[in-house]
Amino acid sequence: MTDRLAAGFVLGFHGCDRAVGEALLAGAAFEESKNAYDWLGRGAYFWEANPQRGLAFAEELRRRKPGKINDPAVVGAVIDLGVCLDLTTQSGIQQVRGAYDQLAEMSGDSGYELPKNGPDLLRRNLDCAVINWLHTMRKDAGENPVDTVRGVFVEGKPVFPESGFYAKTHIQIAVRNAKSIKGVFRVHEGLLQT
Repeated sequence: MTDRLAAGFVLGFHGCDRAVGEALLAGAAFEESKNAYDWLGRGAYFWEANPQRGLAFAEELRRRKPGKINDPAVVGAVIDLGVCLDLTTQSGIQQVRGAYDQLAEMSGDSGYELPKNGPDLLRRNLDCAVINWLHTMRKDAGENPVDTVRGVFVEGKPVFPESGFYAKTHIQIAVRNAKSIKGVFRVHEGLLQT
């Protein structure tokens, strides 16, 4: 299987509570998300090249889960994609399709019901299970572990009538290998203005 063909660093932005952001800037590790509905499987989540969306996410989370975030903030990180399951490439898509096929076959054989994605696609239990299974498949095959998972998500309402552009479209990265985070930085307030 082909991993990422283009190497490089990207800037990722992590929406969080200001106290968490300050701790990250002081050297604390990013917390890995392990929810059954995480869009890209387990990992620390970042919005690629989009500090405004990172802050908007923190603000949305404050409204949805009072007490989880009191003071929305965003911190930046320099991320080396490394071995990247890149869902913007045919190779990445084929790997995910193969993982789904294997998981579905095992599910049918055992009578285990596959998880389901929510109708609004905000909770992606099936997607999460498939990507996490792909990591298991790679490990069992003796392949290099994936450092990062990257995907494009079309979200929100059309930007204008009959538009193919949507207000919350973004690229998200799940960092599975903490060593892929090469540095953390404070986001300049000017980058957060719309």
